[in-house]
Order: sequence, then C-alpha cells, then structure tokens
Amino acid sequence: MDALTNNLNELLRLKSGIQRLTLTDYRNYSSLRIDAQNCPIIIYGENGSGKTNILESISFLAPGRGLRGVKLSDIKRFIPQIASLGEMSFVTPLNWAVAAEIINNGETHSLATAVEKSTRAIEDIDGNQSFERRIVKIDGNKTSLQSDLGKYISLIWLTPQMDRLFRGGSQPRRAFLDRMVYAFDNDHAKRVANFEHLYREWYRLIKEGKLDNHWLSSLEEEMSALGVAIAAARREQTARLNTFIEKEPDDVFPTVQLELDGLIERELDKSPAVKVENLYIDLLKSQRRNVLNNNNLEGVNRTDFKVYHKKKFMPAEMCSTGEQKSLLISIMLAQAKCQTLYKGFAPILLLDEVAAHLDDIKREALLSKVVNLNLQAWITTTDPELFDSIKSESQFFEVKQNSVYQISQPMAKPEDIRQTAF
Repeated sequence: MDALTNNLNELLRLKSGIQRLTLTDYRNYSSLRIDAQNCPIIIYGENGSGKTNILESISFLAPGRGLRGVKLSDIKRFIPQIASLGEMSFVTPLNWAVAAEIINNGETHSLATAVEKSTRAIEDIDGNQSFERRIVKIDGNKTSLQSDLGKYISLIWLTPQMDRLFRGGSQPRRAFLDRMVYAFDNDHAKRVANFEHLYREWYRLIKEGKLDNHWLSSLEEEMSALGVAIAAARREQTARLNTFIEKEPDDVFPTVQLELDGLIERELDKSPAVKVENLYIDLLKSQRRNVLNNNNLEGVNRTDFKVYHKKKFMPAEMCSTGEQKSLLISIMLAQAKCQTLYKGFAPILLLDEVAAHLDDIKREALLSKVVNLNLQAWITTTDPELFDSIKSESQFFEVKQNSVYQISQPMAKPEDIRQTAF
C-alpha cells in the first residue's frame, strides 16, 4: 500500500484541469470567459443566477447529455423582447457553443463542442431525435466521436438531484457507473450508445409486428456482442474500485462495497464471454414474446448498480440522506484517486451545492481532500463563507446579472497567477 500511495502522490503533482472556459449563447450567458487555475473554484450567487449553468457547460466537454441530461435544444439562449402590446415575447433561439483550453499531464489542448442544425432528424448518444446535432472539435480538428473527448478530459459530478440516486429507478445508477467506466475505457460510451440504438430498433420491429427472423437475428447477434462487452467493462470497473477502496479506505467518509445486479454480469462470473454471448442471443430470442406482452425484459440495459455501507452492511437506499451523500462522496474520491493512479491524470470535479446534507466535519473533510489531492473542483454555493477554510487555496467568482466576476484568487507565486478577463 505504501508503494501505491507514493505512486499516487507523485502523479497528483501533475496538473490536470481547465485553464480557460468560453461560453457563447449558452443559457443565460451571451458570452462568458473564465480563466481558471488548478485549484478549487468557488462559484457563488443567488439561486437562479446561473451557477449550475457553468458546471453544466463543462459537463458537455464529456460524452453524453451533460449533468442535467437535457436535449440540445433546451440549452439555447432565448433573448426576451418587449412586444408592441407590452407583453414579453421571445425571438428565435440561438445556437450555443462551449470551448475550453485544458491541461492534461503537462500538455495543453483545446476542446470545443457546439450545436448545429441538420436537415434531417438525428439520434443523439442517448437516443433522442432532433433536427440538431452536437459537433466536437479537438485541437481544431472536427471529430465524429464524442468518446474521443475522454482521451483528454475526465469529469465526475455530484448534483442535488443525485441525493436521491439510491432511492429511484436503476437507470440513473447505471448512468453514474457508466460515466466512471468512460474514464478507463473511452470506447464504452460508443458501445452503450450503439447498444441502445440497436435495442430500440429491435423493440420497434417486434412491436410493429415486423417479425422478420433474419433481420431480428442479425440485430440480436450485434446486441449480444455489445452487451457482453458493456457488462465486462462494468464488472472490471466495479472490481477495480472495490480493490482500491479496500487498499485505500477513507478516514472520514464511509467505506463502500459496490456490486452489479444483472443477469449478464452474473453469467460472466462463471462462463467465458463467447459462451455468454450465445446465451444472450438465446435470451433475446426468447424475449420477443415478452415485448409483445409488455412483460419485463432482462439484459445489460436493466442492470442495477448496488452500493452498500460496508461497516453497517446496509444497502445505500436504507441509509439516511446524509449517509447517502457521504457514500456518493466516498465513491467519487475513490474514483478520482484510482483514475489518477491508473490513467496518469486526475478528473475534474463538478460539485453543485455539495455542502447540502453534509455536517461541518464532513464538509471540511471533503474540502481538505480536494485541496490535498490537487484536484480542480468547480463548486457552486449560495453561501461563500462555508468555504472560508480553503479561501487561500481557491478562486472565488460571483455570479450576478448574467455575468461572472472574479472576487479572489489563491495565494501563489506571481508566475502561477493567470489574469482573468471577461
């Protein structure tokens, strides 16, 4: 464990984070530029001022629909105008763009993503149909794969909505796990998106009564291969985190035990992948009738990600709200350290109102760990005084009237301080 800790400490000295963030026509911001340092970044302001919008824009530098999980069209900035009768109206919504200069393992790169109109309906990574598509550029070069972003940046976020992660359906927990897998397996996002696309096509054909066995069998073969690869990646990440947590238990936040509850994952525990693929094909064939009868289906798109409070051996959903928040933070910290050790660069944390449901001791412990791990964390709050203990190590920004103002910056050597302009 000493060697593990030494390796981790050595890697944490390498900077990883956003140096400059630029928004164009993004929600309430017509244009915005933030020059950031590799430290905790405290963004404060009144509720509804646009703090979370900044974190959401950063989340679009990773594959998927961002931390709110919204449609591309929901993000555009609408410009209010006063109509002739004195009533409020809105002009045509504008396209939006997010750009960032990032540093990763000592190298600087530019990442950009934007939305553009299309003449035909497009299905995004999460299966939503629209006449808009998201484009991505890396170092000025356009790429057709959102998953390419994972080679340069990794994000972990906690939002107030995730405080209920353990008490709702399995889909949000599955998405939470998949985001952690992305950090270690850049192709995982593409596999998940492709599987969901094939699954919807398979489901639609059966529902519409188009029971062409050759067509359905072809889809089922592709789905089984992708599904087993998805399950294997989830199993590997879950095992990796469990091993890391066992070797590096946290001294403040509760130790967690992670499990996967899914048929395909269980079959991989006892059989080789090729055999499980064949089993999955047979399973899909047998479930055609279930689709027609609206019965439950089995597969990797129904797998649940289970979390336990290890000391109490209590399922997370039975823990208190405060304990559930602490369990999430335990997973986040383990992922951050594990990723840094195995991939050589640290993730960026997006912590939206993270102080909620944390007592003073745990809040201060979290802030101390973020500073000691040399992580860049973008943190929103309505009360900046809660973060006074790390004021000398942090950048503070105030959000008001659709603008962002730098209030203070960390104490550092002059050559380490970047000038901020808006």
